[in-house]
Amino acid sequence: MTMQFSPNNGDFTFVSSSEAQALNSTELSGTISTPDVKLNMGADGGRDPYATTFLRQRGYGWLLEVDDDDNEESKPLLEELDIDVKDIYYKIRCVLMPMPSLGFNRQVVRDNPDFWGPLAVVLFFSMISIYGQFRVVSWILTIWIFGSLTIFLLARVLGGEVSYGQVLGVIGYSLLPLIVIAPLLLVIGRFDVVSTLVKLFGVFWAAYSAASLLVGDEFKTKKPLLIYPIFLLYIYFLSLYTGV
Repeated sequence: MTMQFSPNNGDFTFVSSSEAQALNSTELSGTISTPDVKLNMGADGGRDPYATTFLRQRGYGWLLEVDDDDNEESKPLLEELDIDVKDIYYKIRCVLMPMPSLGFNRQVVRDNPDFWGPLAVVLFFSMISIYGQFRVVSWILTIWIFGSLTIFLLARVLGGEVSYGQVLGVIGYSLLPLIVIAPLLLVIGRFDVVSTLVKLFGVFWAAYSAASLLVGDEFKTKKPLLIYPIFLLYIYFLSLYTGV
């Protein structure tokens, strides 16, 4: 049985295998018309249209949505953690050089508080205090947190307009003078008089840096009531380092 279809619009002519053997020399000729093909490269491109339609009709179209967040450039780690190294370095200079004549805008330490800078200073002070007395590390962190809380509560009672974050940052950064004198104490530890003078200098330096930022004009005649506990706080910090 031979099935033959007449060519229309450039289609092929198909014949049975028996007829093809009888003809012996059969030439296949024809043309292929290329219809216009439109590619849909949208969100559903490459998916089964029936499955897509089924999911959308059942309210599960959200499964077909593509998250474009992966294409966004990932931010640097320091930016993700909100760590500004230049800002921290500037604040360190403001604390170590508290004299107004040097031209530093020291109020940035109080008005723009951060967490990572003071934490790094406190941890560094804890590290140098580990020498022979590892247990003081937890005490230093505890005194920093709760000592700052005490200064904050006292400042608010006296009428100061400071936040706990500002006090925490200022107290933490102002530990830098004690870190500076720590190597000197290792060298002159044998000389009691000189060592005591260096300790007093470091405590006054740290207390002045903190008090000049926290004790503003709003305290008026109440300034000594806040300066004194700040001074005692740094004496306690130093005692944790020296063990005395």
